[in-house]
Amino acid sequence: MPIKIPRALPAYNTLRDERVFVMTEDRAESQDIRPLKVAIVNLMPTTLTTEIQLLRLLGNTPLQVDISFLRMGSHESRNAPPGHLEKFYQSAREVMEKKERFDGLIITGAPVETLPFEQVDYWDELASVIDYSLKNTWSTLHICWGAQAGLYRRYGVQKYLLPKKLFGVFSHKINEIHSPLFRGFDDEFLAPQSRHTSVDLEAAAREPALTIQSETPEGGLFIATAREGREVYVTGHLEYDALTLDSEYRRDLGKGLPIDIPANYYPGNDPTRAPLVRWRAHAHLFFSNWLNYVYQETPYNLDELQQS
Repeated sequence: MPIKIPRALPAYNTLRDERVFVMTEDRAESQDIRPLKVAIVNLMPTTLTTEIQLLRLLGNTPLQVDISFLRMGSHESRNAPPGHLEKFYQSAREVMEKKERFDGLIITGAPVETLPFEQVDYWDELASVIDYSLKNTWSTLHICWGAQAGLYRRYGVQKYLLPKKLFGVFSHKINEIHSPLFRGFDDEFLAPQSRHTSVDLEAAAREPALTIQSETPEGGLFIATAREGREVYVTGHLEYDALTLDSEYRRDLGKGLPIDIPANYYPGNDPTRAPLVRWRAHAHLFFSNWLNYVYQETPYNLDELQQS
């Protein structure tokens, strides 16, 4: 089954051309099933690219997924095309006021990681979304800075500044091989990382509610969960496509910022050569596993989430 998105969303044509299963709203309404309701809080500056990356992965399962995009009303985006957010995104505050509930929620990364959380202009609103999700979504998937924000908001786990940016493709080990999130995974797998900060792994490990599912020597904590998978924290970027790290590298070079060649990315460490994608299969598997977990565990009637 496909993901359900508006036909006018720019990602629609890209995904259709890639043979990703997409369905328009009118077609979905003719089917007598309850789709999974998944909301995405997209905080990334690459608005359209991030939409495509996440929708590509969410559309690779037999499940019909009804996608909603949420925006922070307390933040003015300068990166989305004019009118895009107004047309395709809902205000997170309005969604919370209407008590809308979701099977799944995704909170993306954001380019604010070097700021203290409370200095981010939309922090109060995002903190409200994180709090709201406790009783109004079955499982929340936090990505990169979104994971740091969730761990800080719920458990007081601090982030810290790295000596230099963790940047490239790294090997990660699995601590909990029988977790539903890792069904079909190899014992070690590759995933992209792109961050200036890291989570205090020891502090996270001391928190009894958290399970450290996966980690990497270079970057410490990679995936942690709580409440048996109802909270998922991923500090890296499994959703990145082939050229995302390349784009970030050339962007920073163009700005004259100090940046290393992304590790384990270009063949022969040569930026003139096209990078090899070595994480795509595990990325699809991870998102499929997460959606399958949500499908298996979430109540059919989402109003029951308040009591769960």
